Amino acid sequence: MRILLVEDDLEQLEPLQGILSEAGYIVDAAEDGEIAQWLISQKDYDLLIVDWMLPTISGLALCRQYRLSGKNAPVLMLTAKDTTADKVMGLDAGADDYLVKPADLVELLARVRALGRRVPNWQGYSLRIADLEFHLAELSVERSQVKVELSPREGQLLEYLMRHPNQVLTRTQIEDALWEYGMEPESNALTVLIRKLRQRLQVLGAEDWIRTVYGMGYRLNPQE
Repeated sequence: MRILLVEDDLEQLEPLQGILSEAGYIVDAAEDGEIAQWLISQKDYDLLIVDWMLPTISGLALCRQYRLSGKNAPVLMLTAKDTTADKVMGLDAGADDYLVKPADLVELLARVRALGRRVPNWQGYSLRIADLEFHLAELSVERSQVKVELSPREGQLLEYLMRHPNQVLTRTQIEDALWEYGMEPESNALTVLIRKLRQRLQVLGAEDWIRTVYGMGYRLNPQE
């Protein structure tokens, strides 16, 4: 999943972004509502985690505007406001869940996983194509009772390919999906990542599922 994390306190933003990235999510971060609003206009997100008290545009207003724009990705409101009235106001503004700060990181990850199950193509805690199953929370892929562990970046690539099976995906599409906004991958980063993922899949006899479409990009071609 690609997550937009909006938090103006760097002491909270950095550890939150770090633990989400370690869990295998692609995380774009913004320190105020105006930057968040611009990012939303540029990217499609699977989940928004938004602090209520933000400079320029509040998290509450950002959530309302997001819903009015017709976008329906889950929103987790993260705030120190803890009264019942505050929670009702946040939920009525369009938030799907509400977590009071300081947030317990284990609970935060659990709520992210729960909200992530509302994302299209999510099948429980795993993605499955033919006899290949990717366990998202564990970052492991399994076939014929053989399981292989993946790095977070390898897992992000496999998830993206599995959510777009049999589609030719350009290098630009994949790089835009996998790298955080503002981070430019090195010219050979995707080539190296594809090679590493193929090596992981080789253990499962599925390395040839990732096809190179010369001059265009890559395609996940599942074999029944």
